[in-house]
Amino acid sequence: METLRLFARNKLGLVGLVLVGLLVLSAVIGPGLRPVGDTADLAHASEGPTAEHPLGTNFQGLDNLALLFSGGKDIMLIALITGILETLIAVSIGATAAYFGGRADALLVAFIELWLTIPRFPLLAILATLLKLKEPWMLSIIIAVMGWPSLARQVRTVVLSLKKRDYIEAANMLDLGPGHIIFREMLPNMLSFIAIALVSTIVFAIYYQTSLVFLGLIPFSSANWGVMLSLAENKGAIYTASAAWGVITPIGAIVMLQIGLVWIMRALEEVFNPRLRQGV
Repeated sequence: METLRLFARNKLGLVGLVLVGLLVLSAVIGPGLRPVGDTADLAHASEGPTAEHPLGTNFQGLDNLALLFSGGKDIMLIALITGILETLIAVSIGATAAYFGGRADALLVAFIELWLTIPRFPLLAILATLLKLKEPWMLSIIIAVMGWPSLARQVRTVVLSLKKRDYIEAANMLDLGPGHIIFREMLPNMLSFIAIALVSTIVFAIYYQTSLVFLGLIPFSSANWGVMLSLAENKGAIYTASAAWGVITPIGAIVMLQIGLVWIMRALEEVFNPRLRQGV
């Protein structure tokens, strides 16, 4: 309850939560309230904002607001699944390396360092092209597998610090076993770190998936924000003021989502770290 109270007093965090909440709500109920048309309306193609189309229309005459509502689901779902998978992998490997130490730690650290030398986005682009990813969960797995090493290294540092605490040393002396020590003693004290790390991985997942979709490497539906941006750019939307709304709409949504998540992450850092609080 104290954590919730502190977060509720963090204005930046609340604004971020509202931004993310509105976008999630629009992705859930928006498509039902404002469905995308089945047919093109070329007579009203690339128009600017009007009473009927508040965010204008795309090159096919389809409503940008309806496309915005329909396109958020994939982006957010992939980001959430990626964040959870990447965090689970990183925590598992990082905690294992730090807790057991010795040869296991040396091997896992060497593997982490090796994995960090691989250029992440170029390899993601190659894998996306070769594997012909068609399902959101497939992309989530690929991004998570590529992105865990940096977080795993941070987890290892946290666990190494926890191992020096008196209560952990006492648990070892009582021979409570690795399972009890890791899940009952260490993990509860890492929840704040894990929560912040999860939000961070979601932020980067949005960046990577949007970039891959924009480049046309993933054949998702045209309602996806990345596809909206790619199609608008390919059709020259950036060259006319009215058609530019086909670019502004998805970019605006992506920026709002990213900013909202970053503000939430910053608020969590201030809540869990008293030294960072400023009037919270």
